[in-house]
Amino acid sequence: VQLQASGGGLVQAGGSLRLSCAASGRTTSRYGMGWFRQAPGKERECVAAISWSGGRTYYADSVKGRFTISRDSAKNTVYLQMNSLKPEDTAVYYCAASLAYSEVLTSQHSRYNYWGQGTQVTVSS
Repeated sequence: VQLQASGGGLVQAGGSLRLSCAASGRTTSRYGMGWFRQAPGKERECVAAISWSGGRTYYADSVKGRFTISRDSAKNTVYLQMNSLKPEDTAVYYCAASLAYSEVLTSQHSRYNYWGQGTQVTVSS
């Protein structure tokens, strides 16, 4: 599975961005998807995850109520809608796919098999 993340950019605090992650290659397999972020000097953290069916979602406490993860299976694309952005949301955002955890959600990055290249999100105060 090849993942291509896009949609990052510079936005003012309170603004919105929508990240996209397009999958290609082994797209007939079932896989769960996650969005992770990593800020300088910090560990990579999972901010959201979604099951293959789309029926289950996970959000980190820091983004609950502000971020929404969704997927369009017909387009093999996963989205992360980010609203009410804060300066502390500034990070490189990565999408990832997990073959083993297609319906049971996981926030552990070691359980994701494939990773996109990352897209920078910068929120100015």
